[in-house]
Amino acid sequence: MRHPSMRIVKMAVVLGLGTLLLSACTAVQKAPINQAENHCGLIGKYCDKLTPGGEGQMGLRYVRPDVNWTQYNKIIIAPVTYWGSEEAKISQSDRQTLVNYFQQSLKDNLGKKFQVVEEPGPGVMTLTVALTDADSATPLLRSISMIVPQARLLSSVTYLASGSFPFVGGAQVEAKLEDSVSGQVLAAIVDKRLGAGSASAGFQWRWGDVQSAMDFWSETAATRLSNWTSGKEKP
Repeated sequence: MRHPSMRIVKMAVVLGLGTLLLSACTAVQKAPINQAENHCGLIGKYCDKLTPGGEGQMGLRYVRPDVNWTQYNKIIIAPVTYWGSEEAKISQSDRQTLVNYFQQSLKDNLGKKFQVVEEPGPGVMTLTVALTDADSATPLLRSISMIVPQARLLSSVTYLASGSFPFVGGAQVEAKLEDSVSGQVLAAIVDKRLGAGSASAGFQWRWGDVQSAMDFWSETAATRLSNWTSGKEKP
């Protein structure tokens, strides 16, 4: 008869391996962005001010040099939008599910570092985020998020007819941060993430990759902005 402690150890090892495998399956990777072909439907004229980010930074970024970051301690999170072409690769219902989830992820993560508010005022930043179809020649606004309190796992998002996940090859985000009173753009980014599949499979999304990408962007935004506004880190 096996000793109970041995069964406990074995169970812990199995659970640990399961967690490791799940995390490996949902890892996403930074992807290069062709700046010449970047359309910047959300951030507009600031597209020309973007420069390549360094190690651990977003793909393309702009940070206003004269910002007193320590004055900010609250944030407005504008409704997340989706920008794509008329030849939609993702159904309207799936687009809505994606932006709803992203909105909740941003709220959950930024809410740990800042007071999330609805009205502009002194010390308040406004964050505006969009998921974009990187392959669209002329991306237009297609979906706007609604506040869904229980927007959690993306279990309702369907696979395409080919069996691949929406955003085959990668998902791209645009975001801008503004002073809520003056409207002055404080920072802007464009970033693209690849799925966790092998290179031979074209980095197709596995289940959970798109969720991992949105959570990564939300967590990174919360950490970076907290570090900047606390004076812990310079942009």
